[in-house]
Amino acid sequence: MADAAPSPAPKPEGATGVIVLSDGHVIWGRGFGAVGEAVGEVCFNTSMTGYQEVMTDPSYAGQIVTFTFPHIGNVGVNEEDLESKVDSAVGCIVREDVTPSSNFRARGEFGDWMADKGKVGLAGIDTRALTRRIRKLGAPNAVIAYNPEGAFDIPALVKKAQDWPGLEGMDLAKIVSREIQEAWEGSTWTLGAGYGRSPRDARPHVVAIDYGAKDNIFRNLVKAGARVTVVPAEVTLEEVLALEPDGVFLSNGPGDPAATGKYAVPVIQALLEKDVPIFGICLGHQMLGLAAGAKTAKMFQGHRGANHPVKRMADGVVEITSMNHGFAVDNKTLPDAVEETHVSLFDGTNCGIALKNKRAFGVQYHPEASPGPQDSFYLFEKFVGMLA
Repeated sequence: MADAAPSPAPKPEGATGVIVLSDGHVIWGRGFGAVGEAVGEVCFNTSMTGYQEVMTDPSYAGQIVTFTFPHIGNVGVNEEDLESKVDSAVGCIVREDVTPSSNFRARGEFGDWMADKGKVGLAGIDTRALTRRIRKLGAPNAVIAYNPEGAFDIPALVKKAQDWPGLEGMDLAKIVSREIQEAWEGSTWTLGAGYGRSPRDARPHVVAIDYGAKDNIFRNLVKAGARVTVVPAEVTLEEVLALEPDGVFLSNGPGDPAATGKYAVPVIQALLEKDVPIFGICLGHQMLGLAAGAKTAKMFQGHRGANHPVKRMADGVVEITSMNHGFAVDNKTLPDAVEETHVSLFDGTNCGIALKNKRAFGVQYHPEASPGPQDSFYLFEKFVGMLA
């Protein structure tokens, strides 16, 4: 079978997978992973490494990830490179058939792992053409499907894609958040030793609100010198204050920040009134922006990858960052009391804010990397340093 190109043409011989866009566009390929179908928003990620971390990042909940890097599967999978154990991406699209693993850390194959996690995969796709389509027309809603027999009801899949409401207005944070409070124990990973442990000593105490967090964020807070307690997304102000935090962290997460903000923003505003130090990443950054009076907006195609240049406004330094977001704080709506600290050099969108006369700041990108560069670890040190 020749590799499928985006086309509404009849199913080619040997096709066992398909992606059906809400506008009726049909792209045929070879299925792998879980047999079945899943609906979500199609996005693309330009990272050259870290496919397992991407596929377990809760911020991808409700999304189908197109990997622009052609070789996916080459380092296999393992239990150490999981970013969470909750819902995340529903499927992925790749150029080549999944590469057999060849890495000393591999404990399994990516295709088998996808099947075990219930995620649908599609190979043999012209991912460059699909990415160009998203860049031109925006991120579409779609259904990804895999059937080893190659039997698909295309009209039904089109209808399913069209009936899905999309991410705008959708609160997914409370779905992927932890349900109970957790005393975080892990620290960062080192070769030969694995993950360290938090000493749980008399360190500054950070209460982290989990809107769909990547575990590496908590590890980096520990590395920076904090003791971390993780609480669910719908935590109340009273529950946060009862833990006697030195500072509060607002995590990343999926969905529309305006929807999550209905219950999250009042808590954050009350913490700001009490002058509790706050640090937000990704969705947490957006929550902080909403709490300060700014607005958020859905992006045309979003930013997802491990090579995004961000300018730090204070000194002009450029940080190469890891990103994963489809919404952003609208920098045209920032109140006078909010300073824009970072901007994307790709499109000028907001990537960081700080509240004047408050110990509160946030960034849109992911300083914890995993995957990606570690240029911005200083932000964890900055936050924990405010608490001493």
